Amino acid sequence: MEQEAPTSKSVRFKWREHVTQRLFSWFDSYDIYDEAGNTVYVVKGQLSWGHKLAIYDAYGNEVGMVVQKVFTFLPKFEIYKNGSYIGCLSKEFSFLTPHYNIDYNGWHIDGTIMEWDYSILDRSGYSIARVSKELFHMTDTYVIDVQDTGNALDALMFVLAIDAEKCSRN
Repeated sequence: MEQEAPTSKSVRFKWREHVTQRLFSWFDSYDIYDEAGNTVYVVKGQLSWGHKLAIYDAYGNEVGMVVQKVFTFLPKFEIYKNGSYIGCLSKEFSFLTPHYNIDYNGWHIDGTIMEWDYSILDRSGYSIARVSKELFHMTDTYVIDVQDTGNALDALMFVLAIDAEKCSRN
């Protein structure tokens, strides 16, 4: 477990997910592991206009969906949890550092200029999750540090939407 140096917004992260993109896959596919290396979620891309990612728990039950809205000026992704719409992630127009707006619990996402590290923050600036991209891997590999395990799936879906947006742009 990591611990940050004390600051006014310091938090101790309790749970970590490792998101690894599969190397040989026709569609976006990811395996999500906990710190012990156990599979927590499996993400499978589906055929559609734009990105459509289904998230399954370790038992094969669909628990979430990330769906790209097509024909929008800036990228936009709808997020569904257990079949119900929970919010939308949309990229904001910005220079240098990426900013994403989330219409869910007042959350927003700030990133770094290289687009490898992100913070998911609530409206008061409290850290919900930190996301970092691990370098020197054959596929995209992210680490998501989450304060409250109840937010883990939600944070994962927003990270998947950001990765899909970056994929569409490149």
